[in-house]
Amino acid sequence: MAAGAGLGLVGQAAAAEPERKRVRVGVIGCGSVSRMYLPHLSQSPHVELVSTCDIIPERAKAQAAKFKVPNQYPNIDQMLAGAAFDLLVNLTDMQEHERLNRQAIEAGKHVWSEKPMANSLAAGQALLEAANKKGVRLWGAPAMVVSPQFAFMAKTLAAGKLGRLAAAHADYGHTGPDWSAFFYEKGGGSLPDLAVYNLTTLTGLLGPAKAVVAMTSVVTPTRKIRGKGEIKVIAEDNAMLLMDHGHGLISHVQSGFNYFNPHGHDGSKEQRHSITIVGTAGNMGLVGYDWEPGGVDVATSKAPEYKRHATEKADFVWQMGASLAAECLATGRNLLITPEHALHVLEVIQATRESQDTGRRVQLRSTFRWPVIG
Repeated sequence: MAAGAGLGLVGQAAAAEPERKRVRVGVIGCGSVSRMYLPHLSQSPHVELVSTCDIIPERAKAQAAKFKVPNQYPNIDQMLAGAAFDLLVNLTDMQEHERLNRQAIEAGKHVWSEKPMANSLAAGQALLEAANKKGVRLWGAPAMVVSPQFAFMAKTLAAGKLGRLAAAHADYGHTGPDWSAFFYEKGGGSLPDLAVYNLTTLTGLLGPAKAVVAMTSVVTPTRKIRGKGEIKVIAEDNAMLLMDHGHGLISHVQSGFNYFNPHGHDGSKEQRHSITIVGTAGNMGLVGYDWEPGGVDVATSKAPEYKRHATEKADFVWQMGASLAAECLATGRNLLITPEHALHVLEVIQATRESQDTGRRVQLRSTFRWPVIG
């Protein structure tokens, strides 16, 4: 707040606010996801967009021209050797995240990575260790835990309003993208692309998972990809998993690229409960998707009629994570988003595939700071 503001000093001019510190940002990967991130980054008072980078140089140039970014590069080597920046925002194909994140960290850059930040838990933990040694920060999408709806649900659970928790369910799916093959190649799949949202939300609300039992499958063995033609599907396009959170609490997540929805991929039109949590004294349902939430319905033994809460999103959008990372670097603000949480979700995904391959219940090793309440 400016000096004198709110003090009732009529006619006295408020002092000018101090100039905000701005974090220099380089964005790598200028495909479709960048069209969501760059507008948000360009509006942040904590961000100075320095460079764009893409292996298809025309995409980097087009995005740079649109958002007045002064430097463009065709690969990360030239980007890291070029104009100085502080924070790398990695929006490339998911299989490339680990390699590019490692290069950036080794070069002393902070990193915000789209999901997942690495291709395995061990590799992700090595990235975090390297970041700590370099004195830089590492964050991984998604940013579900910063929504007002997540905050309301977390506080409702912490207050014990649902009684002893027993079960939870979450689902997210559509009929699958056709603009890139990486979704269906090794290292892709519905788990790291879709289930990752629900896994982040449920572990954030219910606590780290202790073990996983799961099944995955390929429902559609071939896909037609724009500009590439027909490809064979390698990664799972259908997944169901159970998580044991301890104390008898079990949650279920399903995701897939074969789920018809009358609204398509338009989350703003989704009105059903995509996430539900039930206990001995109440239940709670998230209206819409956790990345496009519309409110939270709660019914309890004391008030058995559903009542809707937290209907406003405030400034929450799913693509705000990189802007929040820049704000954290600029101001020292603490984030509820942590790399340890992202790595735990990555281990859940890894364990899901292991359970499918072996037919066994898989114990988990990782954890994160919990409860996640601001």
